[in-house]
Amino acid sequence: MSNQNKSLTSLALQKFKKNFWGVFSLSIIICIGLVSVFAYVFAPDASKNANQMHLAIHSKSPGFEVEMLTIPSGIESEQNFFSKLFFGYNNTDTEIPIQSHNVKNGVLAYVEYASDGLQGEEKKIAVSRFPSSNYESYITTKSFVFGTDKYGRDYLSRILIGSRISFFIGFVAVFISLIVGLIMGSLAGYYGGKIDTFIMWVINVTWSIPTLLLVIAITLALGKGFWQVFIAVGLTMWVEVARVVRGQIISAKEMQYVTAARALGYNDYRIITKHILPNIFGPLIVISAANFAAAILIESGLSFLGIGAQPPMASWGAMIKDHYNYIILGKPYLALIPGVCIMLLVMAFMLVGNALRDALDVKS
Repeated sequence: MSNQNKSLTSLALQKFKKNFWGVFSLSIIICIGLVSVFAYVFAPDASKNANQMHLAIHSKSPGFEVEMLTIPSGIESEQNFFSKLFFGYNNTDTEIPIQSHNVKNGVLAYVEYASDGLQGEEKKIAVSRFPSSNYESYITTKSFVFGTDKYGRDYLSRILIGSRISFFIGFVAVFISLIVGLIMGSLAGYYGGKIDTFIMWVINVTWSIPTLLLVIAITLALGKGFWQVFIAVGLTMWVEVARVVRGQIISAKEMQYVTAARALGYNDYRIITKHILPNIFGPLIVISAANFAAAILIESGLSFLGIGAQPPMASWGAMIKDHYNYIILGKPYLALIPGVCIMLLVMAFMLVGNALRDALDVKS
């Protein structure tokens, strides 16, 4: 009797927990989500967009280490704690990779790092330039776990911060597609007739246009940028949601509980929102997981084409675009690392979608 009393939600949850790959993929998504939200906490370079360029140490291999001299500018930052936490700090100091240094007569002499392996230029700066003349704390050994990109930026930091766009575009795109798809699909499926014919015509016209071409057209109309891409991807994914909702409502509106709701005098809005939609939520969850993965791939493609998130903003697709030619130049990891990250996140969402489909399958 206890099993019979359990709700369908708890039964679906139990089935999902038994799916190893579903739970494992969900844990990956949660981890990437936490990293994307608190990217600047984990990133070695916590400056805004991890955009500290050092051309002298460009394209260095993973594990590369170098001494870094920081020359303070004396300009006080007016950023608050939350701005630094979520958007990075505005770095006003100057960082210089150096090969060696020594101090004599109150003057710090240092040799800049030379990328060609030759002896760099020696420069001098007064020790008094540093607060309390404590120059030692401004010379640190900096390690680059993933190496540096072609502009000499910390690659690990760019990867961590780049996860934000790929992760959050899924949420925004799925949210927009659900809102538009639910409205259009509900109207078409519940009322039928001319309304259904018109909405299906709109759906078929939208579906006939290649997704990437439609996104490019919307992006060009709205302009290049961060939010424009989010909106453009969301507005191209509603058709699948609308078709699923329409089909589910057509079959659900003939059920006894809908007939009973009509007999009780409930209006159409209440019948659709309170009685029909909660009963067709299973397929929507599954298609939303698939749309998450599709949105990530579309955004990566747009960034690769140069009409996604604009520099210096970090994006996995843009990082592949910047470094794909390094595959034949002996440093393939510069393109492979963001590619593997995209593959991992997309696969995780697809596996979660499959696990949800199995868990919500009433027949089994």
